[in-house]
Amino acid sequence: MSDFKDKVEKRRTFAIISHPDAGKTTLTEKFLLYGGAIQEAGMVKGKQRMRHAVSDWMEIEKQRGISVTSSVLQFNYQGYCINILDTPGHQDFSEDTYRTLMAADSAVMVIDASKGVEAQTRKLFKVCAMRHIPIFTFINKLDRDAKDPYELMEEIEAELGVETCAVNWPIGAGKQFKGVYERATKKVLTFEAVDGYKKEVTENVYHVDDEALKNVIDEDQYATLMDDVELLDGAGAQFDIVKIHEGKQSPVCFGSALTNFGVEPFLQHFLDFSMPPQPRMSDHGMIDPFSEDFSAFVFKIQANMNSRHRDRMAFMRITSGKFEKGMEVYHVQGGKKIKLNQSKQLMADDREEITEAYSGDVIGVFDPGIFSIGDTLTTSKEKFAFEGIPTFAPEHFASIRNKDTMKRKQFVKGISQIAQEGAIQIFTAIGGSFEDIVVGVVGVLQFEVLAYRLKNEYNVEIENTPLPYQFIRWIDNKDIDLNSLNLSSDTRKVQDLRGNNLLLFSNQWGINWATERNKGLELSEFSKNA
Repeated sequence: MSDFKDKVEKRRTFAIISHPDAGKTTLTEKFLLYGGAIQEAGMVKGKQRMRHAVSDWMEIEKQRGISVTSSVLQFNYQGYCINILDTPGHQDFSEDTYRTLMAADSAVMVIDASKGVEAQTRKLFKVCAMRHIPIFTFINKLDRDAKDPYELMEEIEAELGVETCAVNWPIGAGKQFKGVYERATKKVLTFEAVDGYKKEVTENVYHVDDEALKNVIDEDQYATLMDDVELLDGAGAQFDIVKIHEGKQSPVCFGSALTNFGVEPFLQHFLDFSMPPQPRMSDHGMIDPFSEDFSAFVFKIQANMNSRHRDRMAFMRITSGKFEKGMEVYHVQGGKKIKLNQSKQLMADDREEITEAYSGDVIGVFDPGIFSIGDTLTTSKEKFAFEGIPTFAPEHFASIRNKDTMKRKQFVKGISQIAQEGAIQIFTAIGGSFEDIVVGVVGVLQFEVLAYRLKNEYNVEIENTPLPYQFIRWIDNKDIDLNSLNLSSDTRKVQDLRGNNLLLFSNQWGINWATERNKGLELSEFSKNA
């Protein structure tokens, strides 16, 4: 196998998803510890914490202990080059997660053993299912009181509609948690709490038939384990790698990310079962990741990642070929050739200049303001474009006003840059200016982040007035006369940053009025040229 193909084969790119507080960020950091990418994990909870999670780079994330934007992290482990796309758990930032999933080949789903499948988990799973993304499940927090493991497996199957296959099995939970049984090797990894569960534990390994194991777990637990092993082998779903790759079966592992128990076995199982970079659909058909022609698409844009670097980064998923610093590529949407000179790999707000990267990798490149989410770059003679990344309809709206008119330039720059990242959507009156802006967001917490970032990154303070709109529809008819539309009095005509015309509605009645009284009017919930 050529060196290029071998490097691509060894790439793994996955998104890590969960409901808030399921332990996603803690699990991410333990992965990074194994790869030597960090020396010490940051605790993500507690008001008196001295450290913050390394994947939380924005100051507001450090203050509140939540992730509000996706992070891109890379590390090497056992010959593999692993790209982790750490996503926001908070539902108010789910659109960022949806976009990030477009760049992943698989997903790791973290579930709290005491709570099971939660609302945000369902929402994120639907996106994975829509794209047939393989999902690997880590049931976390076994060192605390937990639901019955059979109940958790059944809940995943019932709620998410995917078959589950236990790769290992827990022995007890909470104070009675003694370890996990690895089904393939028939070995037991034992757990012993250290310093009130705050320190990482040492895993001791026993064969399930080893007499010494009976000194570690009590008779009842051993008897229960033997019954569980028999039941899993006889009645449990059979491991099926084809189903896993099709997203129809999810391998399930149990453990505790906080105490670092079961994390390394889970990482090993993930590498054994997951796939290298997969083909991507373009308007010229599927693009082979092993093609030597370079191609990539932009899935995220971020401005001002820290105070030392007042720049914009465009995050790109390399879909084929090899990236080399300074290479000339064709920017399909821009219709011209550009050089990719300033390229970075990132660890939260730390950045490292890179000279090469391969299909499957995620890199950040300096964006002088020419990139948009969904853009394609390639060296191929065929100027193909990858499928667009959909713009989701906002659910909350507010009128945003700059308090200091002397800072109009900073206000326009700040709100435009944040909108281009996809964190918010901006709407103005048809042919209007930035004096009368409507901002739409998926979750209300995004308004708080917007105000925080405008003040801290652009020195601009804003007034935020909530608006009663609940629905937004893009107008698909390009040649329609907007002035001739028969609309309810509370419907508002606006346009987005791309110049697309839209309607804002206060209720479903207004949508019905518009469609019934305007023959031929075509409305959609998503932007067609996203």
